[in-house]
Amino acid sequence: MNPVKLTENVYWVGAIDWNVRDFHGYSTDRGTTYNAFLIVDEKVTLIDCVKKELKNDMLARISEIIDPKKIDYIVVNHVEMDHSGSLPDMVELIQPEKIICSKMGEKALLQHFHQKDWPYEIAKPGEDISLGTKTLSFIETRMLHWPDSMFTYLVEDKILFSSDAFGEHLATSERFDDEVDQAILKEELTKYYANILTLYSPLVRKLIAKVQEMGLEIKMIAPDHGVIWRTHIGMVMEAYTKWSNHEGDGKALIIYDTMWHSTEKMAKEVGAGLQDEGISFKLLNLRYCHRSDVMREVLNASGIILGCPTLNNGLLPRMAGFLMYMRGLKPTNKVGAAFGSFGWSGESVKLLNQAMEDMKFNIVADGLKVKYVPEDADLNQCMELGRKVGKEIKANRE
Repeated sequence: MNPVKLTENVYWVGAIDWNVRDFHGYSTDRGTTYNAFLIVDEKVTLIDCVKKELKNDMLARISEIIDPKKIDYIVVNHVEMDHSGSLPDMVELIQPEKIICSKMGEKALLQHFHQKDWPYEIAKPGEDISLGTKTLSFIETRMLHWPDSMFTYLVEDKILFSSDAFGEHLATSERFDDEVDQAILKEELTKYYANILTLYSPLVRKLIAKVQEMGLEIKMIAPDHGVIWRTHIGMVMEAYTKWSNHEGDGKALIIYDTMWHSTEKMAKEVGAGLQDEGISFKLLNLRYCHRSDVMREVLNASGIILGCPTLNNGLLPRMAGFLMYMRGLKPTNKVGAAFGSFGWSGESVKLLNQAMEDMKFNIVADGLKVKYVPEDADLNQCMELGRKVGKEIKANRE
């Protein structure tokens, strides 16, 4: 695939990873891209690199435009290995005048590659670097989502190179947001935020406010993963604002695992109770739903109802693993409840409630546990639990 022109003398030269299906526990069923960008000016500049294994793809695209050895500057917006893995080989090949990074970026590069003699230059917020006819400006975005992260803004072209923000894991031969299926794009954008940035939502809010305060005119957002935004910039900014404020959509999720279908029977009746209150819901069985897909649903949900039987005085492994994953991402502003079946000890509901308390969910009931197989009276209680959650969701929306 050839390089793709963004604006005059600005090109996408990244790599497409069609085969990756797991990204440290995040399912990437549609693959991903590692985006790198070339600016041809008096000082030729490469913004970000790609995963080490795909270095030759990037070099081939650069070579279609210019001899890679003519690159003067390399900007490192983010040190994570999917963007910096090929950096040592690139430095050895082109011998750049400058490696431009944040202060924390320099520290991280030294800790990753142990190269003290590289020509580091700290990109200070508020200070510009001229490339000749074009100018780079920098915004420090520490902990979005690593301590070293920063944005680079190409002033004349009004392009925001946004590192790991505003991206999605999506392998596609198209490079721009208006060229791909919009339903798929929104799904992957949501999943990306849910699994990578939810934890940092307070910082996302501050970043959006900062960008608005700076009055940056943005004609394109060029993230390190996925497509380049040129048409739906307002949509992606509105989505990030909504998600960073943990605004629910009025729907509920029943997330559960089951051993001999007793908890599953309970889950269905909880759903019936929600439906009685006019609340849309989804049943998500962790045996069949990957945790990262479940988190995509959690991001927009107003209610989270967890169900699990007790195993060895604890939880089934899939639920235990999911809770550890969700607690790490810290979704908030949810109505919560718990249920489950048990044989002789029955700790699962208490453990589910504790996890939701840790995430500061609004828990509307003590929880419901049923010994072995639920009877009609038990299922009626499950319906009532669903109704309670539904009423609370409606109260919060009024």
